[in-house]
Amino acid sequence: MLPRLPRLMGIVNVTPDSFSDGGRWADPEAAIEHGRRLLADGADILDIGGESTRPGATRPLVEEELDRVVPVISALAATGAEVSVDTMRAEVARAGLDAGASIVNDVSGGLADPAMLEVVAASKATYVAMHWRAHSDHMQDFAAYDGPGGVVGAVRDELSERVRAMLAAGIERERIVLDPGLGFAKRGDHNWELLRGLDDLRELGFPVLVGASRKQFLGQLLAAADGTPRAVDEREYAGTALTLLLAQRGVWGLRVHDVRASHDTLRVLACMAGSHD
Repeated sequence: MLPRLPRLMGIVNVTPDSFSDGGRWADPEAAIEHGRRLLADGADILDIGGESTRPGATRPLVEEELDRVVPVISALAATGAEVSVDTMRAEVARAGLDAGASIVNDVSGGLADPAMLEVVAASKATYVAMHWRAHSDHMQDFAAYDGPGGVVGAVRDELSERVRAMLAAGIERERIVLDPGLGFAKRGDHNWELLRGLDDLRELGFPVLVGASRKQFLGQLLAAADGTPRAVDEREYAGTALTLLLAQRGVWGLRVHDVRASHDTLRVLACMAGSHD
């Protein structure tokens, strides 16, 4: 029997420097229109972010991040869209929730800002907590997983620690979603090991969100004969294949750039399983 189909989280990067589409939606009106298109393509959630977390990225000022995301969240939430604020800052999370977001997607799992868990606990928001070790400008210095269980064991243990902190802060279990953090302080082989080991992470008892869309490890997999990685905008077929495989693994959600391809994939999968919803 087919597991429940994953929710599609469409990416809206309101940034000048994101690795995939930096600058395309930096203007709030362009970002709002992009969000509307993603909804039409089948997105269940719109993930609005104002800070690039690509390897080597530097952080914007908090005022810059607020100016980028709050108008976009307000406009899209006002149409009835389910909106996620993608931020590591408690102040931005609070403003995003006030503007209409119902999900906080924190790639640091509360480690980047000690006030984050308190903000989420005081709300009714779903909290997506990702595995994280350091900020983007030096995170790859921490891509070592030599202990027992390798990267899967380390990510499972470190996420378990974050869950304990979330529960202690007053965030109810039913509001927690975990993300293995593909590409964050991880080399290509680590990402593939995590994808193969998702069942071990799901044994923690929480829904899992996966964000693999267009990431570097896919470009490395599809590299040319001379070793040149496949270009960012030419990785969608591989991403669509992962959509199919991860849906069959029962993940809660998939964070994607190309919503239409992922949505069409899920419709085919549901039809093959005998469901036409």
